[in-house]
Amino acid sequence: MAQNKKLKVLIAERNPLVISALRDLLDRDERFAFAEGVQSGEAFVQAVADGELAFDVTIVGWKLSDMDAADVLAELQRRQLAARIVIFSNDHDIGILKQCVRLGAQGYCYQFDDPCILFDTLLAVANGRICIPYVDVAKINETPLSRLTVRELELLAVLADGWTNLQIATRTGISENTVKYHLKNLYDKLGVRNRAMAVALYASEKKRGPQLNAR
Repeated sequence: MAQNKKLKVLIAERNPLVISALRDLLDRDERFAFAEGVQSGEAFVQAVADGELAFDVTIVGWKLSDMDAADVLAELQRRQLAARIVIFSNDHDIGILKQCVRLGAQGYCYQFDDPCILFDTLLAVANGRICIPYVDVAKINETPLSRLTVRELELLAVLADGWTNLQIATRTGISENTVKYHLKNLYDKLGVRNRAMAVALYASEKKRGPQLNAR
């Protein structure tokens, strides 16, 4: 980061009071400048896609007005969009942290942390580093994909190729209801809620390297 150059921060958060409070904190620190505030995941993804808003790093609340941060991260991956993101969560569920990291978040802070922790995280992420609370990294790397069977990995691969439920049913000789049943089990194993998140997770793992052997 060039000397005296302020980092421009975009904030995505459903609560306007939180946006206002974060903006006030940023304005008091000479290292940062408030770029924009949005309340929906759709608006945030569009801002990244358009590139019209100049920002260096983003603060994304866990819950936005139309989706949560995991959905946002999955949509960014689906559209192959890149942004330096710090998740700002009020939930201490370690599963949420792991999910966000697997989906590409570079930073993670809790809303009850001291502001200096958020600032340090923003600086680290803006400079290309990953900054998250302590967690067993080995457990993050043991992604749900490593627990899938060969058949489940094949199902995930065809989802990534854009196959519909009807196409899967027709080509495998099973009913659509059976496909839905298998998909639900697959989503449960992956810890995701829908097809888009499953595909985003699969794409993220493919970028990291060879898949772990399925059972």
